[in-house]
Amino acid sequence: MTYNEILSDLKKKIYHPIYFLTGEEPYYIDKITEYIEKNVLTDQEKTFNQMMFYGKDTDIGTIINTAKRFPMMANYQVVIVKEAQNIKKIEDLIYYIEKPLKSTILVLNYKYKLLDKRTKLYKSLNKNGIFFNSGKIYEDKIPGWIQNYLKERAYSIELGIGLVLTDFLGSDLSKIVNELEKLIIVLPKGETMITADLVEKNIGISKEYNNLEFNKALGRKDILKANRIANYFCKNPNHNPFTLTISSLYYFFSKVLAYHFVKDKSRGNLASKLKINPYFISEYQAAARLYSAGKIAIIIALIRKYDLKSKGMGNVSMSDCELLKELTYQILH
Repeated sequence: MTYNEILSDLKKKIYHPIYFLTGEEPYYIDKITEYIEKNVLTDQEKTFNQMMFYGKDTDIGTIINTAKRFPMMANYQVVIVKEAQNIKKIEDLIYYIEKPLKSTILVLNYKYKLLDKRTKLYKSLNKNGIFFNSGKIYEDKIPGWIQNYLKERAYSIELGIGLVLTDFLGSDLSKIVNELEKLIIVLPKGETMITADLVEKNIGISKEYNNLEFNKALGRKDILKANRIANYFCKNPNHNPFTLTISSLYYFFSKVLAYHFVKDKSRGNLASKLKINPYFISEYQAAARLYSAGKIAIIIALIRKYDLKSKGMGNVSMSDCELLKELTYQILH
């Protein structure tokens, strides 16, 4: 079942005896668990019928014995196991999964790992409960995800700002949602559009001076703009840490290098092969025209070198600002 299907059933009070929530993206796992924790039982019923365990501090025997109990003065009991990936001998859970108690709702958070599909436990979970795999969302899909999240809340975001947020925040959905909720709160009354000015004022990401614009300037060999952005980063290090900039540069130039070796350079194929948002394709095309594959390889080596320098390797006195300016020069010349 998908996240939306599971949540739809829960809202209709259609419950299953087991929810095994696994995968690399914790956001959906947390949201399903949170809904069950808050909504299945009344506050009065929770006192005797809602139990919470953590994988490091419990074992399969305790979980099974708790799940086999009958609810007190309620239709269900809820047993939530967080960090279930840390439970030893989790395969022994099959003794309960094969014959679960219908009055128990057992929720297992098995984060950042996947259960072997060849095991009896996996097959039994699929047969007798809900097995949900929360897969990681790649960064090229995040801007679209941001748009959809806001649309469901009756909000929207200015064109391109979702891309800027993605570059700044990465693909951690929980982190992204926290920032979006902050922006929604500070929206002027009656307004529904998250603008570049709102993002700059409340998160500190400038529309003109950010890593995407920096990559763009370097990719187009715009010396004046690239140095202007580098100077801005130096003056605003808290909002533009060198580690984030160097990571963004590595991502960008790695994709440009890969671009050189893609035979079918149609828009759709490039977006698929490089795992990039189609919005950015023109930037990679421009950079590939100005930088040969050999030059890109040299740039990537430079980025790695300056990354190590920023961590103190082969560098005694240069600040992050000086490193950034020197790297900028090396890339452009």
